[in-house]
Amino acid sequence: MSAGLEEFSIKQTFMDSLINDSLTKLQTIPKSDLHNHAGRGGTIQYIGEWANIQIQPPSKPFQSLHGMQKWFDEHIKCHCPGIHGYLKRIEASFVQAAGDHIEKLALSFGIDEIDSLGGMEHFSRIINDLHRSFAPETRFLPELALDRACNIDEVYGRMDELLAFRWFRSIDICGNEFAQPIACFKSIYRAANSAGLILKAHVGEFGAADDVREAVEELELQEVHHGIAAARSPQIMRWLSDHNIQLNVCPTSNIMLGVAENYGRHPIRKLYDFGIPVTINTDDLLIFNQSVSQEYMNLYKSGSITAEELNKIRLTGLKE
Repeated sequence: MSAGLEEFSIKQTFMDSLINDSLTKLQTIPKSDLHNHAGRGGTIQYIGEWANIQIQPPSKPFQSLHGMQKWFDEHIKCHCPGIHGYLKRIEASFVQAAGDHIEKLALSFGIDEIDSLGGMEHFSRIINDLHRSFAPETRFLPELALDRACNIDEVYGRMDELLAFRWFRSIDICGNEFAQPIACFKSIYRAANSAGLILKAHVGEFGAADDVREAVEELELQEVHHGIAAARSPQIMRWLSDHNIQLNVCPTSNIMLGVAENYGRHPIRKLYDFGIPVTINTDDLLIFNQSVSQEYMNLYKSGSITAEELNKIRLTGLKE
């Protein structure tokens, strides 16, 4: 079968899976997950079976990031503590990616995680082994995640060490968007850019539309994690579209954190209509309990986005 016919066949299967409400079939279609916090990327079923307990997903939206973290500590982390538990959660992320046919997977890791395993050499070897063991067909794209409240000088002083192995493919800033000005990270992002990393940051999840443009301009970002606040400003959306800035959107995360009302009214509709490249991702699957396939299904069932439009979004995530 030629490449064109194969892609047409995949497109039809993807669309038919949505139309016929077949999650099982949808899970066989190649997809991407470009915003996934590694230690939270598996499923509660996988962790529950390993820990021999039944974990119930959160029953209502969280009031804050702090509330989300508290739930995670009390319902997930307590059952898989320490290094062994951490590595089981990373394993779960790869198992989930393989099961949902995630062809392109960006998992993010914090500096504290690297230090907990003895530094970059040991850390990267262990994570690579888990990748080979549980998701060998998935293209793994490690992402360095920095806390927005971090000590800039300390992190900058470690950039040579963190990037020397050329293991990371991208960089991100996560956590409290208001902890310190995004411009404080300029020196770090220059170093990351020189090392060839894709430049990303969490912005516009809780802040304003102008925050999205500011972050892109200050740090020369190629992608934004979330960025849905841009939907409040036609000018900012037009600017993002003109500059081809990709937004890695996480619908259930946005709903569970109170920044989107529901799937039908999610800002991804406006962002897509303005020609902004958008992708669909999980964020913290162990908390939000929705795979990439389920996120596609949720949006389709809401009536906000057609099956053909969702396929175009799927292809955006898979492009090189």
